[in-house]
Amino acid sequence: MKIFCVILVMVLSGCGGSPTEKKEPAASATPAPTMASPNAEVPAKWTATEGIDTPESVFVDSASGFIFSSQIVGMPGERDGNGRIVKLSSDGKVIDANWVKGLNAPKGLRSTNGTLWTADIDEVIGIEIATAKVGPRIKIQGAQFLNDVAAGADGTVYVTDMMGNKIYAIKNGKASIFAEGEDLEYPNGILAENDRLVVGGWGKPEADFTTKVPGHLFTLDLKTKKKTLITPNPTANIDGLESDGKGGYIVTDYIAGKLLHITANGDVHMLKQFKPGTADIAFVPAENLVIIPHMNENKIAAYNISQ
Repeated sequence: MKIFCVILVMVLSGCGGSPTEKKEPAASATPAPTMASPNAEVPAKWTATEGIDTPESVFVDSASGFIFSSQIVGMPGERDGNGRIVKLSSDGKVIDANWVKGLNAPKGLRSTNGTLWTADIDEVIGIEIATAKVGPRIKIQGAQFLNDVAAGADGTVYVTDMMGNKIYAIKNGKASIFAEGEDLEYPNGILAENDRLVVGGWGKPEADFTTKVPGHLFTLDLKTKKKTLITPNPTANIDGLESDGKGGYIVTDYIAGKLLHITANGDVHMLKQFKPGTADIAFVPAENLVIIPHMNENKIAAYNISQ
């Protein structure tokens, strides 16, 4: 799939709270390592290409040990019925390229209580991991482009609507607006963490398919919905977002093709440079392993970030 097409629809993809509390920049930061050019091949621990077609998200289900990846198979906003979920082994071998099929353009993935949830344009779909049976389908009226999902400790599923500038909460099969408004910075990546959501802002899309001001990484308090910046400055067109297991975060910049590490106090370091199209990642802290869907290259690859 052409990069232009993916960027176009991502730009057309993807709340209100109290005033932003800004963190002070850290006193010092470790210099980022020198990275290879975007055209250089970064060595991977493993790569999967069989049955991989416009991969948007990867997720490691800790209970089963399997890796799941959403495949758009076409345009990210098209209701064509070609979308599917691929099931892989922990070492990247494709077990079933059509584990679940008949979706439209599935994106973010997250599991809770044996159910794998995915965002599919304007609905959130639950899939029973043990049987691959499609269960609840929660249609969200007014949603423009549902993107990433997160699961709270109480089982609440959160989903970002990037172009709608909203975050929805789904509980007991019903969806409601959790937050909305320009302050959300066109939210893409999302992560539920204790009593807050960690949100990756894409930044406001422009007509030329770029973003003049990229988004911040920030948090929203689950009770007060208060926004607090993690990165004091605009950071990236944030897509993938995962905890590093040590209080910081691993994120991707989709447009720039960068893999970034962001510390708890907002220091940003580039880990690896790829071609554009680094989408919604998974991270295995015990192995320092980041699994990246290279959306424009029709491949999924795993990289050891300690190397």
